[in-house]
Amino acid sequence: MKKNKVLVILGQTTTGKSSLAVKLAKKFNGEIISADSRQVYKKLNIGTGKIIKRERGGIPHHLLDVISPQKRFSVVQYKKLTEKKIKDVLERNKLPIICGGAGFYIQAIVDNIIYPQVPPNQKLREKFKEKSGEELLKILKKLDLKRFKTIDQKNKRRIVRAIEIVKSLGKTPDLVINQLNYEFLQIGLKRDNQKLKEKIKERLLKRLGVGMIAEAKKLHHPPIGKKLSWKRMEELGLEYKYLALYLQNKLNKKEMIEQLNKAIWHYAKRQKTWFKKDKRINWFNPDKSEEKQRINRLINNFLLN
Repeated sequence: MKKNKVLVILGQTTTGKSSLAVKLAKKFNGEIISADSRQVYKKLNIGTGKIIKRERGGIPHHLLDVISPQKRFSVVQYKKLTEKKIKDVLERNKLPIICGGAGFYIQAIVDNIIYPQVPPNQKLREKFKEKSGEELLKILKKLDLKRFKTIDQKNKRRIVRAIEIVKSLGKTPDLVINQLNYEFLQIGLKRDNQKLKEKIKERLLKRLGVGMIAEAKKLHHPPIGKKLSWKRMEELGLEYKYLALYLQNKLNKKEMIEQLNKAIWHYAKRQKTWFKKDKRINWFNPDKSEEKQRINRLINNFLLN
């Protein structure tokens, strides 16, 4: 049976994934499904770099603004919603284009991973709240050496979740990978480190200039509706964490910008490490004009075969 085609545009932050996805959607009759772990949240717009309507070029974008930021959103929820959207897009005879930098979410779809259904353990989470990442890693190492070796050791939330699963099931189960009736083409965008650093700083300053601080203030002091607590903003990470610290006077503006810029760069390095593991990704440099022709040829061949 011929498999349905799904295109994936991935890469580090500030590599131009969203704009490329829009151009490809116009050229190849596609619709875009976001793979961003924070753009799923409503009202988190400037801080997450969410593509605005004017930039979408009339192309439908899915999996943006699907849940309140007060609630938590898991990879299991993402997988369920994305699989439904892929099916919907294909039924309209359009090309599904998954676009984003959340490698965990993308892998869940591309490899059709079935995750263990373990509910959150709030008592455990409360107990581990004050522990450092190093302390949590020691606990995980003792409980499950295999999971310790594969986990993102900078991601405290994911480490707590792994401990939660081990304590519930006795060990971390092997992820079940099922075959889907889909064929994926993964296109990765990457810049050299110096260029990427420059783009990260430039983009951060631009977002600060168009109201990122005001957005954070409004989230905590909304004119109507439930406010987003400082604690929850810090949990959301990166921009919202450092904006929350600044608005609580725990950092001055200069410190906030410097620390946030550094945190985004470290996040970009973690993205690179994650994506390097997948040898199926076809890499391109968005700063080279000839790369666009190579991308178009690759997609044409993919869709024709």
